Amino acid sequence: MNQYNDEFWEALDELVSNSQIVIDRPKGTTHPKYPDVIYRVDYGYLKDTASMDGAGIDVWVGSGEKKVDAIMCTVDLMKRDSEIKILIGCTEEEKKIVYETHNESKYMKGILIRRGDRA
Repeated sequence: MNQYNDEFWEALDELVSNSQIVIDRPKGTTHPKYPDVIYRVDYGYLKDTASMDGAGIDVWVGSGEKKVDAIMCTVDLMKRDSEIKILIGCTEEEKKIVYETHNESKYMKGILIRRGDRA
């Protein structure tokens, strides 16, 4: 199974390296629908990709080396969907912030999977 895990991360690396990262919600800005939610890490998407919601694949971009280092798998009970969000260059503190962001509401829950975690 480790081979498939490695191939998964390599596929994400290829997807990210061949995509333009668009940061449409920079650190310090508020959520467009929920003004009490403030982004504490840059948030955006990969241009010309598609996710479950029909928009681009979501990314969190941290202050570290710009490489894929984790994913968040989320379930949104209000939208009744699930997605992955790719973490790029996130420090451990930024990963913690992203994790907490996706678990603050009773309507959204997420798990963080770090690169190198073994199933």
